[in-house]
Amino acid sequence: MDVEPFGPGSLHWDTAGEYRNLLVAGSALVLQTMHPAVGAAVAEHSTYKSDPWGRLTRTLTSVQTWVYGGAGGPAEGERLRRLHRDISGVDEHGRHYHALNGEAWAWVHLSLFERFLALNRWFGTPFTHEQEERFYAESRQLGAILRVPEREMPGDLAAYRRYFDDMVADRLEPHPTALEVLAVMRGTPPPPGLPRQLRGLWTPVGAGSGEFNHFVTVGTLPPAVRGKLGLRWAARDERRLRQVGHAVATLTPRLPERLRYMPIAYRARRVARRARRVERLLRSA
Repeated sequence: MDVEPFGPGSLHWDTAGEYRNLLVAGSALVLQTMHPAVGAAVAEHSTYKSDPWGRLTRTLTSVQTWVYGGAGGPAEGERLRRLHRDISGVDEHGRHYHALNGEAWAWVHLSLFERFLALNRWFGTPFTHEQEERFYAESRQLGAILRVPEREMPGDLAAYRRYFDDMVADRLEPHPTALEVLAVMRGTPPPPGLPRQLRGLWTPVGAGSGEFNHFVTVGTLPPAVRGKLGLRWAARDERRLRQVGHAVATLTPRLPERLRYMPIAYRARRVARRARRVERLLRSA
């Protein structure tokens, strides 16, 4: 199946490669692992505990390739399916799971759309209704790149909102993996490339960044999800998060592109601009 890759002019092109996305990466994993099949698969087969930095790097590389990799985007989607083909088992309740179960595979992808909306609501400029519709249409395009079964993807934004609410109410659960993800992020280990002489200094830095990551993760989760997980969130926490969000939203547009976008996205955007300049020059020659 041929799938049109993303390019300049799409909302994903302008959003998916920003470093801001790290602010909702934790909550995305929590949402995903609340699905019983995903939670079981991650618990048994993921390296998020033993190699959190490596897992994060691999995930960010894969996500950026979907959007900024051109023809490599669909190839990456196919690679992911091959990687997950043999991930299956039985969870602690005796339920069989498979990583490529249509509902579970779709949830991993479709929950990201809600996280993109949350990202802009908390740490940027909220999308207009028209932008949300356009972004969801692009998310369906991304679903095709990832080979999400068409039958599992709601047809439009209104259907998606019903789908998301139903998943939270009826399908997601306070899965042990989701709760463990929240616990693990509080004890962020030192990055693998950190010099040995600096590792002793990491403890307070790691603790501080872990607590901040936990705070942002809990705060940006939908209230119904926080309720299911038994997470506390006070009015003072809400005010503090809004202050953080305002600072990020104010700073981000002022950053140079190389500091705003992750490397794959930054390089792809530069290459695309050069190609457009060459095209204009050829047309005017």
